Order: sequence, then C-alpha cells, then structure tokens
Amino acid sequence: MLVLPEKKRYNVRINPEFCKSCGICYTVCPTKTIKKGTANAPKVDDPDACIGCKQCERLCPEFAIDVSEREGE
Repeated sequence: MLVLPEKKRYNVRINPEFCKSCGICYTVCPTKTIKKGTANAPKVDDPDACIGCKQCERLCPEFAIDVSEREGE
C-alpha cells in the first residue's frame, strides 16, 4: 500500500502597509491562492491552496508578502 506524505500547509501574509496593490502577486500565483480584491488589493481566501512556491514573495517589489510553512500541522 502506497502512503503519500501529508501535504505541507503554508501561511500567506500580506502587509497592507507595504502593499501598493500592483497585482503582480495574483498574476503570478499558480494556484490563485492570492486573488484580486477590492481596489485591486490582493486577498487570500483559502491559504490551504498555497503550494509554497513563493513566487509572490520573490516578485513583490514592496516586500509586502511573507509565505511560511505552518508548523505542527
């Protein structure tokens, strides 16, 4: 019987004080975890959809996004 490892889960935090609502994060997100919200501001409805690729974090020109693995789950 094949036993698959448990899926890693991630927290996606967007700092609204740094975010300029440029849209890069939701444009590059392969799972659409980050979506366009009100006034083009990014929002995260389902953090469990995140695969931890960190494209949003790497490409954010304002360093407003932090993606981290959830501990103890």
